[in-house]
Amino acid sequence: NFFSILKTECIYRTKLKTYEEARLLIDEYIYFYNNERIQIKTKLTPLEKRSQYIA
Repeated sequence: NFFSILKTECIYRTKLKTYEEARLLIDEYIYFYNNERIQIKTKLTPLEKRSQYIA
């Protein structure tokens, strides 16, 4: 589940002081999760996986 991973990998590791800081951190994590984070099942980033379908 995305939200449990978000909390475990991102939010619980950081002491956030403001709403804006939290929003920025979450935005950065969502980008990382969707484009750079290697997925366990496929051993690929989501971007690499999507590229397979396009090619």
